[in-house]
Amino acid sequence: MNVLIINGSPKGAKSNSMKLTEAFIEGMKETSPVHAETLTVSKLDIRPCIGCFGCWKATPGRCCMSDDMAMVIEKILSADVVIYSFPLYYFGLPSHLKALIDRQLPMVLPFMEREAQNGSHPSRYDMTNKRYVLISTCGFYTAEGNYDAVDSQFTHHLGKGRYETIYCGQGELFRVPELRNRTEEYLMTVRTAGREFADGRITGETRELLSQLLFPRDVFERMADASWGIEPPDQTRVQEKSHPAITFTRQMAALYQKNSWNGKDLVLEMYYTDEDKTAQLIMGKDGCEVLTRDFQPFTTRISTPLSVWMSIAKGEIDGQTALMKHLYQVDGDFQLLIHWDDYLGSSSKSDVHQAVSKKESNMTLMLLPWFPLWFTGIYHPALGGILSVLVSAAIPFFFFRYQPTVFDVFSGFTAALLGILAITGFPPLILVPVSYLLFGLMWSVTVFLKIPLTAYYSMNGYGGENALKNPLFIKTNRILTACWGILYLATPLWTYLFLISDFKAPLSIINTILPFLLGCFTKWFQKWYPACYAASKMRKN
Repeated sequence: MNVLIINGSPKGAKSNSMKLTEAFIEGMKETSPVHAETLTVSKLDIRPCIGCFGCWKATPGRCCMSDDMAMVIEKILSADVVIYSFPLYYFGLPSHLKALIDRQLPMVLPFMEREAQNGSHPSRYDMTNKRYVLISTCGFYTAEGNYDAVDSQFTHHLGKGRYETIYCGQGELFRVPELRNRTEEYLMTVRTAGREFADGRITGETRELLSQLLFPRDVFERMADASWGIEPPDQTRVQEKSHPAITFTRQMAALYQKNSWNGKDLVLEMYYTDEDKTAQLIMGKDGCEVLTRDFQPFTTRISTPLSVWMSIAKGEIDGQTALMKHLYQVDGDFQLLIHWDDYLGSSSKSDVHQAVSKKESNMTLMLLPWFPLWFTGIYHPALGGILSVLVSAAIPFFFFRYQPTVFDVFSGFTAALLGILAITGFPPLILVPVSYLLFGLMWSVTVFLKIPLTAYYSMNGYGGENALKNPLFIKTNRILTACWGILYLATPLWTYLFLISDFKAPLSIINTILPFLLGCFTKWFQKWYPACYAASKMRKN
């Protein structure tokens, strides 16, 4: 399939529209062999049409001007697919591209086509099987209603229904690295459109996704206003250029998601150490205000070089890795940083783009099979064994709702096996301590693995599987997993001693209270340790 891309942007390869076009071509190549060639109109020698009609009378099919247009027409005729890639300029086409279209007059005959509604001209060549795509970005928050003139022109030029369109508002966002998460989502949809186009036609579902806004109107317009780097004028001072740190903070504030407000305003103070600049983001019910003076007491304070935080925002540096390396520090409420994407994330929140909710893991599934052995088995071994087998057999049914882990499977299998031994008369004096020992070994072994046991369950409240890429999250959970492992490796010792003394009553109390206390410690430590690590008192000198 020969594809000719006519790049009408004066910015050439740096065009935002070309980012979409390249994604579209990548999608086409997934299903069909494609040979794509790009003509950058601004680099071609194409003079304006002078309206002499020589191409109709004196030299039919050939322009009187000798420039690059003859080559363009030749390539259009030999192409199977022609893609016009361009930005929207004043609700129309960039001037270079308009000149190229004007100069396509030699491709039509001078005679009026009587069947045409508006009396257009028939093509000089057979263009029946040629396919066209218009791909364009604009600076408005939406493409809807802003491409009427473009559609009208190409409907006359190519014929109604003879071309596909991908029109995208908020086009300048494709050059903002900090928003890559959202723009990449859109580019993946464009890639899907390319794949579908190569197979036939773009589906209605994909068209619906392409029509979605990158960001809500108010968010985009705040980002657009902040991007100019100019302080808004007021009655006390003249309009002046904004400091880059303040401009960056305002763009960050524009991403604030009001639905994350939980009834209490948050004050995020950004201190840019390399610029000695401070700004505050007041995140409230109705939006996010940026203060550059008259500061309020902060909820969370981030001290960072501007260069570091910009690199994090662009995705050049992982934020949590940078924290582990002490490239920045956090004081105050660390929970804001943990739930950063909920407040200032750049991913799409539209109904169409919402990810399908994934099943979460549940530690109860890992614990339940052991309980009958530990609490019933010491008094009634056979009954404890039966209950353990029944619970273990029921666990797989919960996997329809919860995400299973290898520890759920191990616990169910091992507890069921021990339960069978209990039913056959294996003495609880050995069986119960062994069950604690196996349980403790399961915890302890994972301390030395890439992901410790507690991380598989606590990640649910820290961004899901993305938390597993967070080194501070992993370090916190490695410590906690070690604590739980030590507890359950020590538990068999006093369990055995109590059982041989036939003094069982305190055993159940002890083996209930200690895990309860460690559970309380776990909840506290999960918040305290990351916050303390990130605070200035933990910073290396």
